[in-house]
Amino acid sequence: MTAMRAWLLDEAPASPAQAAMGRAYVAWRDFAANPLALTGLIIVLLLVALAVLAPLLTAHDPYAQNLDDRLLPPGAAHWLGTDQLGRDILARILYGARITLMIVGLVAVIAAPVGLVVGCVSGYFGGWLDVVMMRVTDVFLAFPRLILALALVAALGPGIENAVIALALTAWPPYARLARAEALTIRGREFIDAARMQGATAWGIVFTQVMPLCTSSLIVRLTLDMAGIILIAAGLGFLGLGAQPPAPEWGAMIAAGRQYLFDQWWVATMPGLAILVVSLGFNLLGDGLRDVLDPRR
Repeated sequence: MTAMRAWLLDEAPASPAQAAMGRAYVAWRDFAANPLALTGLIIVLLLVALAVLAPLLTAHDPYAQNLDDRLLPPGAAHWLGTDQLGRDILARILYGARITLMIVGLVAVIAAPVGLVVGCVSGYFGGWLDVVMMRVTDVFLAFPRLILALALVAALGPGIENAVIALALTAWPPYARLARAEALTIRGREFIDAARMQGATAWGIVFTQVMPLCTSSLIVRLTLDMAGIILIAAGLGFLGLGAQPPAPEWGAMIAAGRQYLFDQWWVATMPGLAILVVSLGFNLLGDGLRDVLDPRR
């Protein structure tokens, strides 16, 4: 509490660790003051909890078929109804959350570091290296992300692994552009000149000084992009190019239930609502993080 009070009163904290605690406290206080951001955080945490605890939350096997129970409406036995093969929709949505989180996590782990490195190197060094890297980035940005992902998956073949590769290859250019813009403003700062005078190499400055300062903006952009990644992954699954049957992927579930939409609406509506809620959660969380991590603050 002493460090927090010192930070809030603009006093010098006792140590860097206490200063970090004070900054974290202020950031959390500002984030918690935004009810929409808290709602987004709760939705994302709930998604993670549902994915982890799926075997404990339902007694139904998401892959088990029972034609005697096909197309049952929501009720006590099946809270969200059953699909055309008698599979419990709630169980498939819960287990499908694992596929969604896996896709989001893998795309974030692959695309964000690539975009960060490309953007920081391009912005810091400039010259011909900047021109070459940015023209390659422009080539990827020239195509709509969904169309480019469809082309890549069609070339690589359907499957969740190829869908992740395609999404990662189409997701990194915006991060590179953002990191380059940040690096251009940072490379002329006084502390960069001081690092050069102390003998730091150019690559050392990029990795130890420039990249850490670009990370906060990248995290905000990545969080906001999660909804788009989920929608594109669901679109690939809807077209049969993502996770293959009988995997409980939400887009594939909507595709399988679209022919029953007018009579058995729950087959396609329930996974669609799951996509809607999760996408909304990531958007609200990203908006809250943008306010907290705004460098102008």
